[in-house]
Amino acid sequence: MEKRDLSEILRHHPFVNDLSEHHLHILISCVSNVRFTEGGYIFHEGEDATKFYLIREGKVALEIQSGEKGAIRVQTIGEGEVLGWSWIVSPYKWHYDACVIDDVRAFAFDGKCLRTKCEADHDFGYEMIKRFSQVLEQNLKAARYQVMDVYGR
Repeated sequence: MEKRDLSEILRHHPFVNDLSEHHLHILISCVSNVRFTEGGYIFHEGEDATKFYLIREGKVALEIQSGEKGAIRVQTIGEGEVLGWSWIVSPYKWHYDACVIDDVRAFAFDGKCLRTKCEADHDFGYEMIKRFSQVLEQNLKAARYQVMDVYGR
C-alpha cells in the first residue's frame, strides 16, 4: 500500500482525523498494517511496550491476571479506538494482557520511532501527549468502573 493511500485510510480514524498534514506525515513514517486472529494475544503484561495500535476492525479485551479469579476483563477496545499507551511512558512495559476477541485489523505504530520523532519535533510530541492523555483517562475510567463492578455493593 502506498503512503498516500495509507494517509487517506488513516485520516478516517477518530484518533487522527483532525491531525495536521505535517503531523500525519510524521505519524505515517512509523506505521504498518497488522492483523490478529481471535483467541490470540497482541501483548502480555510486563512485556516491552514497543507499539500502539489504531483499531480498524475487530475487538480486543484488556485483561489483568488475578490469581484465584484468573483473567479479569477491564476494558474492550474496538473499531475507531486506540490500543496501548505504554510505549510513551517509561519504562515502556505493558500493564495489561491484550486478548483478541474478534479478528483485528489495525495500524501498528513503532513506539521507538515515534519517541524519536517526538523529541525531534516538540509540537508533534505535545500533540501525541495530548491525545494519549485522553487514552489514559479512558483506561482509568474503565478500570474504575471494573473495580466498582467487582467490589461495589
